[in-house]
Amino acid sequence: MTSDDRPTRPTGPAGEPVQEQDAAPDGRAVTEAALFEAFGGVRGMVETVLPGLLFVTIYTVNKDLHVSAIAALVVSLVLGVARLVRKDTVKHAFSGVFGVAFGVVFAMMTGNAKDFYLPGMLYTLGLGVAYIVTTLAGAPLIGLILGPVFKENLSWRTRNPGRKKAYAKASYAWGAILLAKCAILFPLYWWADTTHLGWVLIALKIPPFLLAVWLTWLFLAKAPAPIDVFAEMEAKEKAEEESKARRERATLDNGVLDGVATDLAKDVTPQAMAAEQPRTTRHRG
Repeated sequence: MTSDDRPTRPTGPAGEPVQEQDAAPDGRAVTEAALFEAFGGVRGMVETVLPGLLFVTIYTVNKDLHVSAIAALVVSLVLGVARLVRKDTVKHAFSGVFGVAFGVVFAMMTGNAKDFYLPGMLYTLGLGVAYIVTTLAGAPLIGLILGPVFKENLSWRTRNPGRKKAYAKASYAWGAILLAKCAILFPLYWWADTTHLGWVLIALKIPPFLLAVWLTWLFLAKAPAPIDVFAEMEAKEKAEEESKARRERATLDNGVLDGVATDLAKDVTPQAMAAEQPRTTRHRG
């Protein structure tokens, strides 16, 4: 094992070593739950596939672009409204709707049913490139996406090098998988008919996604645990409040002592001492 391959042990704000996730089964469960939250879970996958599946099914049967496109848009809107009614994450409610809407607009403008898939394919290509470029730039895109989910924000960039390395591996995996998917779809866009392109695209919706998510889980499950910056901020605020309370109590105590000292000083003024001196002299006499 080279020096670069040795596992890192990041430290928290007080210098304590952060426990690694592979040492605790709970870390794996937390990683799995966070990935499902970030990518929409099973329901998100269904919502991703259903509009396109409906479009290609209807178009395969009757070759009617308008009916196919409208049906896909309607089901996407229904799924989005259902998420809003259930008060689910807004990004999942609208991302699918916008994607289908762009596809419908493209297809309607050109009159080519294959253009229904073009915006999504271009988005996939751009996302694949973004994963690679951001990783080469030192800020892996998957870390930017999952950092808030794990409550670590960007702390992994400077304070948790082992986790940054895991995010880099995951981002490279996402980029490679998405670009490989594009390498299959774009030739079909030019050479295959709409139904063939549509069915291949549907077939490539879930398996590559699951592979990318599984690889991400695998890399992060073996990485150091995330640094909870929100907990750190709360602890810092609590410490500041306690320090402020101590200063206020000390100020109050000092004020009481100053008042007592002032009262004592009044009792030993020169006038009081002069008045006391004759009484002392007479007593001695």
